[in-house]
Parts: sequence; C-alpha cells; structure tokens
Amino acid sequence: MFLFQLLNLFYVASKKEEEENASKHDLSLYKRGDLLEVPRTMFTHFGIYLGDNRVAHLIPDILPVISTNESAIAKMITNNRLLLGVLAKVASVRVDSVEDFAYGSKILINHMDRVCSQPPLDGDEVARRAEKFLGSVTYSLLWYNCEHYVMYCRYGMSISYQTYQFCTTVRKIVCSRKSAYLTALCGVGALLCAGCVTPLTVLATLFISFTIWMAA
Repeated sequence: MFLFQLLNLFYVASKKEEEENASKHDLSLYKRGDLLEVPRTMFTHFGIYLGDNRVAHLIPDILPVISTNESAIAKMITNNRLLLGVLAKVASVRVDSVEDFAYGSKILINHMDRVCSQPPLDGDEVARRAEKFLGSVTYSLLWYNCEHYVMYCRYGMSISYQTYQFCTTVRKIVCSRKSAYLTALCGVGALLCAGCVTPLTVLATLFISFTIWMAA
C-alpha cells in the first residue's frame, strides 16, 4: 500500500510538473509560419505555428484506427498512442494547442534555419502549406515523418535530418569490416550446425559477407 501511494504521489508530481512546464510557453514568441520543435521520447517532434495558439503537426496515432470517438481522438496524443501509431504506420496532420504539442517540453523556434541551406518561405505561405495537408496521411518513420512535413512547408523540400543521421549510423554499424567478419563466421557456424553445407549455401554466405565488406 505504501509503495502504491508513493507511486501515485510520483505520478501526480510528474503531471503537475508537466502542466507547469506547459503553462510557461509565451505565445508572443511565436509568429505564423514558425517551425517549432520539441524533444519527445526517442526523437524530436516538429510542427508549424499557425497563430492563435494553434500548431499544425504530422503525428502518428493509433486511436483513429480502433475508435470513432471524435472527442477522444481530439485529445492530446500520448506517447503510447504515438508509438503504437508508428508501428501501425498510421498518422494524421492535425492542429493542437501549443501546450498539447509541446507535451510538457521546451520548444525551440526555427532551429532548422541554422542547418538548412534553403531560406525559409514567407510565414503565411508556410502556414498555408501546413493547413493544406490536414487530415489522414500515409506515414513512414524513415521516408515521411513529421520532419519531412515541416521541412516541405517551411523550405519547400521534404527531407529529414533525423532520418539521414539514423541511416548513416546504421550504415556505419552494418557496413563495417567487423560486421563482414561476424556475418561470415555466423554463416559458417549456422551451416555447420544445420548440416547443410552445399556449394550453393557456402556461395550465398560468402556473397553476403563480400557485399558487406565492399560496402564498408
């Protein structure tokens, strides 16, 4: 019982802290067409400020797939809903308040202007593009996510630096000499254990290892 009360107090304190953080957002800092970004779970989430405490953002959400309750769907998307939406590859471009968009985190404004070689479009044009795509969209974690959406709206090109960094990291891990050695050893071990050592299986194992070696 004591542990349950302690966990409950921790939960209440965390929710209170999130609400206090959310109330600190100064709307006078944001202009129509600004690109907003916040850290969320394991990645950074992006949105376009439309004005009047409204943010358009592309966000995965599993709830529309399993429910038709519009009032529930309209509520702030929790991390659980988001992550399940990522797995199901379902998302929508929706409009939320700054507080709901931030989800208790601090907001960076137009941080992408520093790293993007393309100058931003006019603020009204950015917001117009953001509003054009409201509704359900096809979602892909690597090929069309929230960053692709805001980059197109603000700069006119659909790219994702997060995706690029992720793919670069994976390439360094997979396409390395150590990976080639390990693949060859695992392949030989699997063939010996399975007792199916034939010219075709050996050739396939060597081909995979050789491909990784050449890509390294």
